[in-house]
Amino acid sequence: MLPAMNAPKAENLTWHIGEVDKEARSAAHGHRGAVLWFTGLSGSGKSTIGHRVERMLIERGAFAYVLDGDNVRHGLNSDLGFAPEDRVENIRRIGEVSRLFSDAGALVVSAFISPYRKDRDRIRGLMPEGEFVEVFVDTPLEICEARDPKGLYKKARAGEISNFTGLDAPYEAPQHPEVHLQTANLSVDEAAEQVIRYLEDQKILGVS
Repeated sequence: MLPAMNAPKAENLTWHIGEVDKEARSAAHGHRGAVLWFTGLSGSGKSTIGHRVERMLIERGAFAYVLDGDNVRHGLNSDLGFAPEDRVENIRRIGEVSRLFSDAGALVVSAFISPYRKDRDRIRGLMPEGEFVEVFVDTPLEICEARDPKGLYKKARAGEISNFTGLDAPYEAPQHPEVHLQTANLSVDEAAEQVIRYLEDQKILGVS
């Protein structure tokens, strides 16, 4: 049974076990399910690298999908803003979605700022050992701000956006990520290849 992050309010609920287990799904897909949790500042390259990883995995025949922070806020989390409590709920919801994808045998690429260490650790605690891969997209603030692909840093500096991570809201960097991408010295392909190599080394890819 998948553990629950929060106990459901409704009563008389049962977690249903199907006829296909995780081992059968792994055999069918040719790899184990896992959550690749990309975290880093806005503009660090999380989504860009994550989508490149997804493409590389799909080209190998893997079952992979990107859960992007902006995309999720268009639907599932459209009711949430960027206040601290909303950030916590945003990550809680996507953590639950990610673990379901992983249980289905997918390689889930989750690209979220996810600034709070305790929230990322809570999701790690939901996952079986080895199925949560924290990918720290470590890009210096000055580089992120120089890129500013959405113009958000400029707006934050002008006071048009508050609670902006890295400026007036905290970002708690991972202490022991499985993959540490120091992107100031890496191309997108080089960064993505580091992630693929980790999956190979940990036998997440290549299950027969």
